[in-house]
Amino acid sequence: MTRSDLPKVLVSACLLGQPVRYDGRASGHPDLLQQWQAEGRVLPLCPEVAGGLPTPRPPAEIPGGQGAQVLDGGVQVLTVAGEDVTAQFLAGAQQALALVRQHGIRVAVLKAGSPSCGNHLTYDGTFSGVKVPGAGVTTALLRREGVQVFSELELEQARQALARLPASP
Repeated sequence: MTRSDLPKVLVSACLLGQPVRYDGRASGHPDLLQQWQAEGRVLPLCPEVAGGLPTPRPPAEIPGGQGAQVLDGGVQVLTVAGEDVTAQFLAGAQQALALVRQHGIRVAVLKAGSPSCGNHLTYDGTFSGVKVPGAGVTTALLRREGVQVFSELELEQARQALARLPASP
């Protein structure tokens, strides 16, 4: 298998050390992600920045914590000041989906807890630090496309899922 044949993985840019989080920081860069990057497997993306939001930016949350409801038009993504940033979150999710389709991506490693990228828990929209079961906007859209979404806390599961994939076409 050549490097170009290796299955690709979409990774939150903050997990690769890029300072794109809402607070202008990175979230670290685990060794396995660095290895995948060196192998040419990684396509980095921060959906919020890709959707047009600046860095740094006010924190944003989804009331109820459900990215799928945002996709379906049922709730908005709001900043701590009450500004509606739903359009930017949806635009970023669409950019992630475009990358997934373009590169045949079946596995993603996205930032835990994020209103874009969280895969099991997201903040509840009260800006009180309370997390609820739910997925972020990008994660919800990618799951609808059949992508397996893991967080940086599930790298071994992501590695196993990636290992089961055939070479890219």
